[in-house]
Amino acid sequence: MEGIKMQYSQRIQRIPYYLFAEIDRVIEEKKSGGMDIINLGIGDPDLPTPKNIIDKFCLAAYDPENHKYPSYTGMLSFRESVAKWYRKRFGVSLDVENEVLTLIGSKEGIAHIPLAFINPNDIVLVPDPAYPVYKIGTILADGNPIEMPLLEENEFKPDFSKIDKKIAENAKILFLSYPNNPTTAVVEKGFFKEVVDFANDNEIIVCHDAPYSEMTFDGYKAPSFLEVNGAKEIGVEFHSLSKTYNMTGWRIGFVVGNPEIISGLGRVKENVDSGVFQAIQYAGIEALTGPQDSVEKNRRILRERRDILVDGLNDLGWDVKKPKATFYLWFRIPKTYKSSIKFSRDLLDRTGVVMTPGVGFGRYGEGFVRCALTQKKERLEEALERMRGLRL
Repeated sequence: MEGIKMQYSQRIQRIPYYLFAEIDRVIEEKKSGGMDIINLGIGDPDLPTPKNIIDKFCLAAYDPENHKYPSYTGMLSFRESVAKWYRKRFGVSLDVENEVLTLIGSKEGIAHIPLAFINPNDIVLVPDPAYPVYKIGTILADGNPIEMPLLEENEFKPDFSKIDKKIAENAKILFLSYPNNPTTAVVEKGFFKEVVDFANDNEIIVCHDAPYSEMTFDGYKAPSFLEVNGAKEIGVEFHSLSKTYNMTGWRIGFVVGNPEIISGLGRVKENVDSGVFQAIQYAGIEALTGPQDSVEKNRRILRERRDILVDGLNDLGWDVKKPKATFYLWFRIPKTYKSSIKFSRDLLDRTGVVMTPGVGFGRYGEGFVRCALTQKKERLEEALERMRGLRL
């Protein structure tokens, strides 16, 4: 008996080809063939979660009270710790009852928020190149993602004056992220004032994704979007504990800001998930309110890695600038290549070094490559040695 004919939904068919899955496949193929891979492609911290956070989780995990369904919005004590952190870090006051929502990692909230506000074919403005979830979340909500090019000549910021007036007037959501992945671009509060003015003029919800706000160097301190007057009236900001506290696998984050926007996302979450395991929330409280020396230690380690890799690549004839934030480098591929995929594949084949092709973050990422500082300095030095004398 033949099985039924399977057909994916139109929204699934609209999702772009996921380049990163193919990269993982090729890496595994190379490993099985005996190649030693130095993976500079993945944005996953190699540094461990601080011990005090792990200890707090272990203690909470033994408490039977934490084995029940958690609150949909997150424990009040966790949300209070978020509000305290925001007040101390950014000087922003938050109402813990209405302006803070716990997430199963910020990715989950970003992917779900279009479901609360987007009807079929509604326009969502998404940066390009960018974290793919902004576009994918829009597609899964049957929305229409319209790209805002992030160009080198504009310091990888969108030029709002070049967005078609009719598109701007009809847009429902605007996604942004600074410090930026993948371009490493940073902004000052003046840029966020432009964002608020543009959003107010066109009645657009702003969703600012800020997971790299604490990964900064050389005296730069990333501002919060919510520090700008009027921001809370039109937007929210997503944060994750993943990068700041090396907790990518723990899956805990939060969104803060406009209470109506928070409520809309909360209604989606009430129907699709059952909250964050409370023991993990206790670990999150410890991360946000406990000793912060691990955050500064991370910065020192990443700054050293950044300097080793940037200086080394420039010595090899590349043109790479030192980023002021994130744990990535973003730079142009050799002029002999037209395709970032072809360059990245050749680099892997000939050296075993993995870098992510820029086109994987959108069409305006073509011509660039992203390199992550998620390997020990000895491995970075080895990667440079393998690339020495390479003619690409």
